[in-house]
Amino acid sequence: MIWFKNYSVEEINERSIYLANLLGITYTEIGDDYLKATMPVNEKTKQPAGILHGGASVVLAESIGSIASNLIIDPEKLMGVGLEINANHLRPVSSGVVTAVCSPIHVGNKTHVWDIKLYNDEGKMTCISRLTVAIIPKMK
Repeated sequence: MIWFKNYSVEEINERSIYLANLLGITYTEIGDDYLKATMPVNEKTKQPAGILHGGASVVLAESIGSIASNLIIDPEKLMGVGLEINANHLRPVSSGVVTAVCSPIHVGNKTHVWDIKLYNDEGKMTCISRLTVAIIPKMK
């Protein structure tokens, strides 16, 4: 297990605030080395053409990756902040939910790199993202 302690999905959802809450991101599963979350495809997350906005997909990817980094480190001493993100949008989504699966590529002392894949309701990949998180001293 890569996590700092044994977190529950409920604890993780309590950490999900601000933009993630606004878009309806919900953490659904935590495994030994992965985290899953969902986001509805609705009027808050669609672009004018009626499909999932690429920016909403990136918000989901950065949210899940940032939470994952912060679940690995000692929260009394350190915090993880996004350093770089990229995303390739592979297919449109017009309804339902997208599910993000986040797993580590690299977990170092100063940086974490995450692989984040988004899937539609049919299990087809809709977006792939890589997030780099900087690990810094906790701000007082």
